[in-house]
Amino acid sequence: MATNTINLSLSPVHTSSSLRLLSPYSPQNAPNLSFYSHFRPPIQLPSISHSTYKHTTATPRSLVIVTAVKTLSDTELVAVPLTAEEFNSKFPPETGVYAVYDKNDELQFVGISRNIAASVFSHLKYIPELCCSVKVGVVDDPDRTALTQAWKSWMEEHIQATGKIPPGNESGNNTWVRQPPKKKKPDLRLTPGRTVQLTVPLEELIDKLVKENKVVAFIKGSRSAPMCGFSQKVIGILESQGVDYESVDVLDEEYNNGLRETLKKYSNWPTFPQIFVNGELVGGCDILSSMYEKGELASLFKK
Repeated sequence: MATNTINLSLSPVHTSSSLRLLSPYSPQNAPNLSFYSHFRPPIQLPSISHSTYKHTTATPRSLVIVTAVKTLSDTELVAVPLTAEEFNSKFPPETGVYAVYDKNDELQFVGISRNIAASVFSHLKYIPELCCSVKVGVVDDPDRTALTQAWKSWMEEHIQATGKIPPGNESGNNTWVRQPPKKKKPDLRLTPGRTVQLTVPLEELIDKLVKENKVVAFIKGSRSAPMCGFSQKVIGILESQGVDYESVDVLDEEYNNGLRETLKKYSNWPTFPQIFVNGELVGGCDILSSMYEKGELASLFKK
């Protein structure tokens, strides 16, 4: 009688790399994660397909990687936090393997990533109903082969225990594929052009803009291509919070001619970027970053 099993193609393990299981409550294993960084997407996983062959008693070579570390079943299951700030102490921005479980503690997906925290956060954002808790294993000094073997070892353990592939790893299931980024809003322009005579003072246009929009970021460059590191950091923080905001390029002399000097006088703030919330100046990059690290932005944007 033929038996349905899973055929996994294995390759030798690089024994110099090991799988390190992360304790979410250990300070030394909780590096700070800046969610304004450009995250790398999860690594493309090897394809898996059902095939028919006889069971053998041989030990899969991929299991060698876990001989000195915990198996999937022994790894601690960590509840996924609901805010970006809490990820700092829960998940590492490191390379490794991770397993995602739903609210019933059913395994939904096993993945590998160059930034585990970013991948988990992305899953939580797009499919929160399936991303309720996670198991994490960090691979020290990883190369692609070591990562693939770590992933296979967890996959095989689950398959041997349940007889089935996690739904998210089945061929043709694109649920866990990283979603394409949404098209970014265009930057606002205060004037029709530098050759057009304004009928109201530029300062009044600034005042109207910041009071009619909940969050306004005056930056150097555009939101899609910031022209300085501070502006890029501010945009990254705002994007990570999922807040709807307007951006204005203070370097655009064609449509925002004279904005830099006028805005400095309006806000009594000499540098850029400048962030306004509900018509009031919050500050620049340093202040916004400090509030982000303290977890104070959510309450600020809810006002």
